[in-house]
Amino acid sequence: MFTIMAPEQVSGLAWWPLAAVIALLILINVVNNRVAPQTHYLLWSFGGSVLLLAAGLLDGNSWSDMGLGWSRLLPGLVWGAACIGLITAVYVIGSLFRRTRSAFHDERMADMSGGRLAFQALVEVPFGTVMFEEIAFRGVLFAMLARRYGLLWAIVGSALLFGVWHVLPSIGTHEQNPALGSVVGEGRRGNILAVLLSVLTTALAGVLFAGLRIFSGSVLAPMGFHWATNGLGYAFSWVLIRARDRHQK
Repeated sequence: MFTIMAPEQVSGLAWWPLAAVIALLILINVVNNRVAPQTHYLLWSFGGSVLLLAAGLLDGNSWSDMGLGWSRLLPGLVWGAACIGLITAVYVIGSLFRRTRSAFHDERMADMSGGRLAFQALVEVPFGTVMFEEIAFRGVLFAMLARRYGLLWAIVGSALLFGVWHVLPSIGTHEQNPALGSVVGEGRRGNILAVLLSVLTTALAGVLFAGLRIFSGSVLAPMGFHWATNGLGYAFSWVLIRARDRHQK
């Protein structure tokens, strides 16, 4: 029913190119979240994508190994579009009920202008966050792990590293999202729990994204799902927070 499309395992490959890619990811993560999170975010993400692709090619991976082959472009687009439709439906339903509506209330959206929202959802998220992370974790890193250790370890390893990737950006999120804060609590304990919860959920998402990449043969499929959860999430949050504030007035 489904065809598994992943790089074949190759014996005897050196470990250090993989370590170098992980080190590069750590550097980019720190820079994006602590050095230049706003001013040069797109530049670092685009530059990082180019460096990672170069590392993947130098390691012997083909474009198809990294989920970027032309032959899988159309299936990737179809899978990605289906994911966007599914997430949209889930968000619409979730926004209709009071118990789930509060999960969309990200207070960072409260003072954001419509233009800034459009730029974030349509430029920063797809061409910064989504493009870079999918190339990194479901493209280059997945291929390098699969060729060295097999498909299972590629799924597990890329998912775990994807979860760890979200440690820095998740610090303090319990103060910005009331629904999350009500679950994890306040203060240092709440912050630690929020970070751990973020790592867990994004690692699980990494498994799902890897599955989409495997069955579609393209990173475009998880890109669609990834953009929908983030980009549409910001849009729904922006709309619902404004509706809440108007109602309170």
